[in-house]
Amino acid sequence: MTSTTRPTPAEIRACRAQNPKMRERDIAAQLGVSEAALVAAEVGLTAIRIDGGANRFLERAPELGTVMALTRNESAVHEKIGPFIKASTGEMASIVLGEEIDLRVFPRAWAHGFAVTKTDGDSLRHSLQFFDRQGVAIHKVHLRPESNLDAYHAIVADFRIEDQSQEFVEDAPAASGPADNAALDIAELRDRWSKMTDTHQFHGLLRNLKVNRRQALHSIGEDYAWQLSPSAVEQMMHASAEAGLPIMCFVGNHGMIQIHSGPIATIQQMGPWLNIFDPTFHLHLRGDHLAEIWAVRKPTADGHVTSLEALDAKGEMIIQFFGKRLEGFAERPEWRAIMEGLEKLDTTAAA
Repeated sequence: MTSTTRPTPAEIRACRAQNPKMRERDIAAQLGVSEAALVAAEVGLTAIRIDGGANRFLERAPELGTVMALTRNESAVHEKIGPFIKASTGEMASIVLGEEIDLRVFPRAWAHGFAVTKTDGDSLRHSLQFFDRQGVAIHKVHLRPESNLDAYHAIVADFRIEDQSQEFVEDAPAASGPADNAALDIAELRDRWSKMTDTHQFHGLLRNLKVNRRQALHSIGEDYAWQLSPSAVEQMMHASAEAGLPIMCFVGNHGMIQIHSGPIATIQQMGPWLNIFDPTFHLHLRGDHLAEIWAVRKPTADGHVTSLEALDAKGEMIIQFFGKRLEGFAERPEWRAIMEGLEKLDTTAAA
């Protein structure tokens, strides 16, 4: 294999065997292939190609019982343990509204699926893994000892597709998000922002004004958004844990958003990773990837709500936090106090 030659499935397997402790995403990056190509190289050995459709999966997922659902992007991994319940499917968006597994699903991004079985000591670990057309992971479901293994095997048998090749060819990369809008009317941005009655209207505001999130945050003014210090996420986590305050944590990609709602307790820093290790919620966050951290106020019919939003160097959302609240009720004053008390970014040091 040369630097300009794509590795064969056999070469991919050999690299994995030589690096058993390396994360799959890191092996894929080292080889210059997608993570899906890494999985596909194992088809016929430890993997089976299955239907990658989101809605078909969501209709059958409750049969599995309690599982671990994993959604990630380049900088954050969000894991929730529980059952898939209260699923509702649609062409553009689907939802799962369980107390533990709470998802917003965008089916058009889903393209490829695999059932994967790995040996772990004397036991086998089973998972269902879903990827987009570029081979980027959208969502994974890992079985646990209490999961329904018979249901898993039935789903795999029903979802198995004819194509069981080990080759995986990625589509061209998807287009990036909108660039900065040089013609942005800040007065109009502030006017529309001030008239929001629901946080879900924010995406429509960005779309209508042809502005990306980072430019909007930089432009709106400090009465609505202000930058926080690099340690703000950890500060917020510890303050929320000490207060026993329920929070909402959103991690997503273009095909899935996964949400934790509830208190957090066990927070640990391990190298560059900031982690939460709670009974049904694990979070792994690359602190060194947080290029900008913002406190953001968005008006709603129940008063403004405050979020913590962390962006990467490209301006893409890594992770977002809110105080947990019920529709029709104001934001908890304890959450607002935590957010407004976080250390602001010292802009004078950079001047």
